[in-house]
Amino acid sequence: MAIKERVGLVVSDKMQKTVVVAIENRAPHPKYGKIVVKTQRYKVHDEENKCKVGDRVRIQETRPLSKTKRWQVTEILNTKNS
Repeated sequence: MAIKERVGLVVSDKMQKTVVVAIENRAPHPKYGKIVVKTQRYKVHDEENKCKVGDRVRIQETRPLSKTKRWQVTEILNTKNS
């Protein structure tokens, strides 16, 4: 089974070694055709506390690290300042 990867935006960094990453899914409505945006929020392990709010990050599925944490940051694609 392949390891899942996603790219999203950090929306919270208030916890220690954990960030919340929002991933948007844009898809047309089955009946009306309008593009609907659904946002999924994941709690993600960030070992060095490097991620800040607004950063774009790549996350990877991992073993359960806590009750709600099943993802980890693999790389920071770009920061809010750049």
